[in-house]
Amino acid sequence: MIQSGQDAGKTKNVLRLGDVEPAPVEKLLSAYGLSLKIVARDEDIPGSFWGDEEAGVIGNELVARADTPLHSILHETCHYICMDRARRDGLDTDAGGDYDEENAVCYLQILLADYIDGFGRDRMFKDMDRWGYTFRLGSAQVWFERDAEDALDWLLQHGLLNRQQQPRWTLREN
Repeated sequence: MIQSGQDAGKTKNVLRLGDVEPAPVEKLLSAYGLSLKIVARDEDIPGSFWGDEEAGVIGNELVARADTPLHSILHETCHYICMDRARRDGLDTDAGGDYDEENAVCYLQILLADYIDGFGRDRMFKDMDRWGYTFRLGSAQVWFERDAEDALDWLLQHGLLNRQQQPRWTLREN
């Protein structure tokens, strides 16, 4: 089972938006029709399901602060990519989705980490583990490499990746 660790909090040593140049993040998001809105550190993040420093999403706007973890930004981005058009049209805070979609979201966020300078999938694996994502084989990397065929199949079936596991830079339609 895969789930985000909402109780992990600020003490975890993960890469955050303020640790990287925002331009590659903005470029990645814009490829999917999302815009990045950065709010001040002392502001609540609108559209954040978990609160605290976790990214929020309202419509096609992803909201973050400098202390928002990059894994959270990519996780919410991937929810936006993986949800069908009807859910995207009404999106405000709760991305919803089922177990299979959640696995696909986690798989895709690992792949997209390679498109942010200074991040990459190896750091994503570490940050997911540090934050408290849980996988039945014990770590994000082991799950990705040995137990995520269903997530990959889901992404292929919905046309979000090509056979070389590269993003197709498109959104799920139905």
